[in-house]
Amino acid sequence: MELNGAPATIDQIKALALTNYGHFTSMLVEENRVRGLSLHMERLARDCQHLFGVELDTDRVRRYVLQALHGSVQPTVARVTVYDPAIDLGTVGSDAEPSVLVTTRPAAQAQPEPWRLQAVSYRRDEPAVKHVGLFGAMMHRRSAQREGFDDVLFLNPDGTISEIATSNIGFVRDGEIVWPRSEFLVGVTMTLLRQALDEPVTTEPLTLSDLPHMDAAFATNAATGIRPVRSVDGTEWPVDHKVFGDLRELYAEIPPEHL
Repeated sequence: MELNGAPATIDQIKALALTNYGHFTSMLVEENRVRGLSLHMERLARDCQHLFGVELDTDRVRRYVLQALHGSVQPTVARVTVYDPAIDLGTVGSDAEPSVLVTTRPAAQAQPEPWRLQAVSYRRDEPAVKHVGLFGAMMHRRSAQREGFDDVLFLNPDGTISEIATSNIGFVRDGEIVWPRSEFLVGVTMTLLRQALDEPVTTEPLTLSDLPHMDAAFATNAATGIRPVRSVDGTEWPVDHKVFGDLRELYAEIPPEHL
């Protein structure tokens, strides 16, 4: 755990626990390369401007991530969190000098297990921003897991589908990929797949009543890639659909970028 390229202290990171104002991105690093690295940096710069009104030096961020890897070539999930350690609950409106916290963990090696999702009515604050305010999402995930599910699928107040707690969701219908049309956090993996698929992007305002008409469902996330979705509530799909292998192969062919 390094802050601005140096080991972080408790005093420096306590603002994340006590004030919890900031944003982040997580990326899978393999041999110092990242699929969609430019998209991750664009997200950080955009969210920094939105939350702090400050321009972020993304070249500096890339150097910090590379340094935090300490030369490791093992697949690693690197999380970059941008926040200001000097801001507290009473001074959150102050001019900010955001810092860059880089944390790392080993990446999972096996294919991700299929998920069973529970649909819940919930909309994240500022859904287009990947912010650190995860309480609501984690509360619903915990409740779902306590009831035997793996994660939650969020529904807007009008019943339309938006996103999974920390992933995007896509569906397959008659051989075509269908994405929800809603306000949500557009993930890097989702964006890369949309760019790589040799077909028009299809989005629709989907509700739970549309799910029985889908042939398969999947989740996308930078850390795990493409994960089959086995079910949403009582609607189930096969987890061996051909599309999963096709999407994984397509994703693997996307050239990664060097840090």
